[in-house]
This record gives sequence, structure tokens and C-alpha cells, in this order.
Amino acid sequence: MTKTTKLYNRQRLLLSLIQSFGGRLANIDLQKYLFLYTQICQKEKSYEFVPYKYGGFSFQSYADRRKLTELGFLSDAENWLLSDDTDYFSTLKSEEARKLSLFVEKYKNLKGNNLVREVYIKFPYYATNSEIADSLLNDNELQKINDALPKENGMCFFTIGYEGTSFENYLNRLIKNNIVLLCDVRKNPISRKFGFSQKKLSETLENLGIKYAHLPNLGIVSNKRKTLNTKADYNKLFNEYEKTTLKNNNHALQELYNLLIENKRIAITCFEADVCMCHRGRIAKALQNMPNWNIETHHI
Repeated sequence: MTKTTKLYNRQRLLLSLIQSFGGRLANIDLQKYLFLYTQICQKEKSYEFVPYKYGGFSFQSYADRRKLTELGFLSDAENWLLSDDTDYFSTLKSEEARKLSLFVEKYKNLKGNNLVREVYIKFPYYATNSEIADSLLNDNELQKINDALPKENGMCFFTIGYEGTSFENYLNRLIKNNIVLLCDVRKNPISRKFGFSQKKLSETLENLGIKYAHLPNLGIVSNKRKTLNTKADYNKLFNEYEKTTLKNNNHALQELYNLLIENKRIAITCFEADVCMCHRGRIAKALQNMPNWNIETHHI
């Protein structure tokens, strides 16, 4: 058994990409190569990206970087640096290896600002939060980035769950719907799923220009969820939740409503993908039953 056996396929691809470019890559170059490769060469993408400070960025790649450094595959250096001369490329499936070889041949001479420009021009949505676009692009190119910005800004209420999705996919749903504020209605905002504990989630949202608020009074204590197996179990819990927690926390519902009026486009979040299997659906229902409610609601 080789030391790469227990690695995920995406991690082997990441190491092979670094190897193919000489064993060391600057941070921005790595992100741009990895982004281009996944966008151009993969149907099922190894990594997903969000528009961030220097263009498309994968939080999962940095989580993998920390793990691969801990395991000794990468050196603890400022840039992405392989720790030895192991041939990671040979661990790829033949089709992946073929595509990576062609990709490297095409892009091996494109680095730094020229590489960033290439990505921004081809994929303008991912440059919408860039701090350096103005210095790299002309007016026509910048206009295409501006055109890629989400335009909807009317009053709207959203709900969103993170079950079965990546951190990047979740963030893109918020960005593309122009969410201004995310309200976390979990009682205890911690998660074993990468990115979704309160500290990481709130810090990332802040860097994306989205505000975060925690409304624990609208949550359900975790021990009440331990015996949920069927839809009937969920409905029983949520019926009780309506009669107790929501009924006794009108002030929290009013606070949520006030936040919506103030920010115009907010989302409440919890775990379950299906809103019918999550108490956020009952929160949305309670808001819709408020006097004179005429605000659109979308479950994204």
C-alpha cells in the first residue's frame, strides 16, 4: 500500500497539478490553474469555487492543503510546495492523466497577471469580488464583470440548507441571489461539515460582503432531533415547535421580520436540504402568517 492510497481523488489531482508545474506554485497561480482545469476539463468537478478577493477561490483546496501538509505531502511553506519527488501523476486514472497533460502543455507559459486576466475574461462571474480587476482589465472587460453581478435587489425572503452540498456551492447560491444577510436559526451553530460552523461561516460571509446574524431563540435543541426517522417524526416535532418555541418567541420572529425590512434580501439557514424536513419551513410559514405579509419567499 502506497502512502497515496488513502488520499481522495481530488487530493491526488491537486498534488499531480503541482508536480506537473515543477513541484512549486504561487498561491494565486495554483488557484487559477486548478480553477481552469476543473472548469475546462471536468464534468464532475473535483473542486468548486466562489468569486473572492483575487477571483475564483476554493476553500476546500485550502482545507486539503492543511491536511496534506499535516500528512507530509506538502511542505509548510508560503507557496504550494511538494515535500519530496514522489510521482503523484502516475496515481491518476489514465483519462485524468491525459487531460492534465494536455492542460499543462496549453497553460505552462501563462503565469501571474496574464493567467489571472485569462481567467477573468473567460469567466467574469468569478471576478465579481476581485480586488485587483481594475488594475488588470480594460473598460470593456470590466463591463463584462459588472454585467455578471447579480441584479435582483427587490424585497425577498429566502431559506437555505447545506445538507449534501459543498461550502462553495452554498456560498454561490447566496451570492447569485444577492443575499445581504444570512440569519442562522440553528440553536447551536456548529457542524462537522467543513465551513458550516459559526466562526468559519461568519468570517467567510463577511469577506464576501454578506452579513451574518445568529438567532438561537428560533432553534431546536439537538436532543429533540435524535429519534427522527420518518417524515411523520419530523412533522410531529415541527408541530410541537410551532406550538411552543415559535409561540413563545414572537419577539424573535419580529426581530427576523425587522431584519428583512432593513436589509431587503435575507436568508435563514439550517442543515436539511428539504425545507419540509427542517424547522426553517415553519419559521417561513409563521412569517407569511403575519399581518399584511406580501413578500416573496424562495427556498434555494
